[in-house]
Amino acid sequence: MKIRALQKLTLLDFPGRTAATVFTCGCNLRCPFCHNAGLVLGDTATANGDYTFDEEAMVPEDEVFSLLDRRKGLLDGVAITGGEPMLQKDIGEFIAKVKAKGFAVKLDTNGFLPERVKALLDKGIVDYIAMDIKQCPEKYGEAAGVPGLDFEPFRKTIKYIQESGTEHEFRTTIVKGIHTKEDILKICNEIGPGSRYFLQMYVDSGDVLAKRTGGGGDLEAFTPEEARDILEAVRKVIPGASVRGL
Repeated sequence: MKIRALQKLTLLDFPGRTAATVFTCGCNLRCPFCHNAGLVLGDTATANGDYTFDEEAMVPEDEVFSLLDRRKGLLDGVAITGGEPMLQKDIGEFIAKVKAKGFAVKLDTNGFLPERVKALLDKGIVDYIAMDIKQCPEKYGEAAGVPGLDFEPFRKTIKYIQESGTEHEFRTTIVKGIHTKEDILKICNEIGPGSRYFLQMYVDSGDVLAKRTGGGGDLEAFTPEEARDILEAVRKVIPGASVRGL
């Protein structure tokens, strides 16, 4: 599996767990507000303006498993994020190895590959799954940086996750100029009241994808007051919703 970075300890990425975080390379979306552009596009600019991943900077799988062996009793989970982890052809084998060592697994996904997500959930090797929902169906391509993108695969993934019985959450990074309150309410109607839902405040990490591709200066966070106003409306559909990053 192509691993670009390893965070040896997190108290935030895996709810209720002390975990390590594995960051995979590559993504099939180009969300302008993505805060991990290096994981999406690559590390090094090429002569024609593209980017490439530095193979020498990859983290060997053995390094991950060595860390887990050393930290048994201190860590109890592994969060796998990206990029988009479902692009990794051997993601299932990697998760199975983590589980065999006695660690719980949290998986992040953008939901673009529903059948791959379902296959992992059906195997029962994922303990917690988090799906990013970028925008309401009719504006999905704009928010995801892929014009004309069909929402149906994402709708299927939502359904598979909800029907799996796996502990889960859905989340949307809210960005002024990209999202409106009405957009977020349409997302809520896709999810329904029975799942955890988080609004995430946009933060300029310094490696925002739009800054590499142009237009980064147009991205703006909602104010705390604006976010609370959106949340109040959201809670009429999903009572347990909350905001991260305030």
